[in-house]
Amino acid sequence: MSVVKFAWSAALAATMATVLATSAAAQMELRIIAPAAPGGGWDQTARSLQQAMTAEKLVKSAQVVNIPGAGGTVGLAQFVNAKGDGNTLMVNGFVMVGAILLNKSPVNLSQVTPIARLTEETQVIVVPANSPIKDAKDLAAAVKKDVARVTFAGGSAGGADHIMAGMFVGASGGEAAKVNYVPFSGGGESLAAILGGRVTAGISGYGEYEGQIKTGRLRAIGVSSPNRLPGVDVPTFKEQGIELVLTNWRSLVAAPGISDAQKAALTALVEKTVKSNAWQEQLKQKGWDNAYLSADAFTAFLKNEIVRVGDVLKSLGLVKS
Repeated sequence: MSVVKFAWSAALAATMATVLATSAAAQMELRIIAPAAPGGGWDQTARSLQQAMTAEKLVKSAQVVNIPGAGGTVGLAQFVNAKGDGNTLMVNGFVMVGAILLNKSPVNLSQVTPIARLTEETQVIVVPANSPIKDAKDLAAAVKKDVARVTFAGGSAGGADHIMAGMFVGASGGEAAKVNYVPFSGGGESLAAILGGRVTAGISGYGEYEGQIKTGRLRAIGVSSPNRLPGVDVPTFKEQGIELVLTNWRSLVAAPGISDAQKAALTALVEKTVKSNAWQEQLKQKGWDNAYLSADAFTAFLKNEIVRVGDVLKSLGLVKS
């Protein structure tokens, strides 16, 4: 066979595989597991996918199933038992990577099939408007002077906010294991603590504090993205000489042991979804940043992220070496 004929045959085979995978997905009765209670970020992601897929008629049907508990590890344990199930996807993300280590979960993300990274959310550190801390350098100086006197408010222990507090302290020359972190179960509670001056600074996704930043009640001293956010006049930590980059990403994984054909169908389905107008509208409504990575790229990213998060949790003294 000539080189030209071989190349043409390979291209035709790849095209046919994509068509077949897309056709298979269109007939799929899909389940999307959100390993969290209704209303949170993973649940919102699952339901946004459900809406986009059904609106674009990419699946026959899509059902969201909530399995809350232990940072997603309860849902993960059940999902791992669904070996070979090519009609189910599970939403997960940055928080689950840490939760697996903190909860000493008997199952982990090496047991699932990575499909795609979907979105990411930039983190921000804020202080009250009347705080003497004007920028990230001021906060870094305070940390370096006496880390115990600098208190950070955020979400659950071991989550993205806690990890970022530890990373900030470490990048500022302090001892990450001594970070003074106060976890809150809800955004309203942490906001009240920040505005009331009961903590030095607060950490969350930028969208969580955007309204308070715009009204001037809170001062944003830095964002965790590698580059400035479009239309947001807040410098990155890197701009201010602090090596801190972190995004709270969300993703999709499939069950372990699925066939190549099942993986191709799910991968094609997700790729068509993230390119659809319906999904772009969901991103706009929710204020999420598109961070799509296809299966192979996401697999490599996930391996690196597991190592990175593990190292930070060890430095915080939350996980033993």
